[in-house]
Amino acid sequence: MQVLLSSRPISWINTAFPFAASYLLTTGRVDVVLVVGTLFFLVPYNLLMYGVNDVFDYESDLRNPRKGGAEGALLDPSLHRTVVWAGVVTAAPCLVVMLWSAGTGHPWSWIVLAASLFAVFAYSVPGLRFKERPVLDSITSSFHFVSPALYGLAVAGAAATPQLAALLVAFFCWGMASHAFGAVQDVVPDREAGIASIATAFGARAVVRLALGLWALAGLLMLATEWPGPLAALLVVPYLVVVWPFRSIDDAHSGEANRGWRHFIALNYAVGFLVTMLLIWWAAVRA
Repeated sequence: MQVLLSSRPISWINTAFPFAASYLLTTGRVDVVLVVGTLFFLVPYNLLMYGVNDVFDYESDLRNPRKGGAEGALLDPSLHRTVVWAGVVTAAPCLVVMLWSAGTGHPWSWIVLAASLFAVFAYSVPGLRFKERPVLDSITSSFHFVSPALYGLAVAGAAATPQLAALLVAFFCWGMASHAFGAVQDVVPDREAGIASIATAFGARAVVRLALGLWALAGLLMLATEWPGPLAALLVVPYLVVVWPFRSIDDAHSGEANRGWRHFIALNYAVGFLVTMLLIWWAAVRA
């Protein structure tokens, strides 16, 4: 059970959906690449990303009251090797099928997938530990969610357009904002463990305001996308409303931001539903 919990089931959809949506809307077909790719980004990808993180963050997680539930497993050391191998063993067959199915006709898909996997490990493993490099931590975390969409577009042979670029940059800003705000609640335990982050480096108040700015920028960028994409600009408003009360929070009380983070997790599902409706509308307009 702990092995499965380490993959953050509550967040599976956040990586599987971007891939499936980008591939399906580009190709309009259900095939091996869609099915296997969705399965990969649903479970093995998250098991590698979060499981590896839980293994190498064990000492700091002991000091973090959030760990041990939906927001992250507190893995017993006896399970560390099992979690890592579970991620590798479940990911390997999916990757083989994905690479074989993509063939040589979409070389960018190989590069994007390699970069995605590199980012998964670079975030946590000793020697790289991007999660302890302020700003790079938020950039890498955002790439964890944007790269499945990039891979879906690359393997589907999508054409690059200014509107698509605006959408992807908006998604990237959303990801950076989400990570930055999530880091605020861990300022105290991270500092006690000697772990650097964007929040420990710049302080809780500044980072909350940065997150608000990034969400607002994401909304503005969506105005440059194809109709009905501009309507998605409204979807950043609930995030701004939820996080706004914490705009002046200080480091000593940064743990209180967990209340906002819990609302944020629930909000993702509601916004995800509305995004799905907009994507269906967009597909219907193009048909």
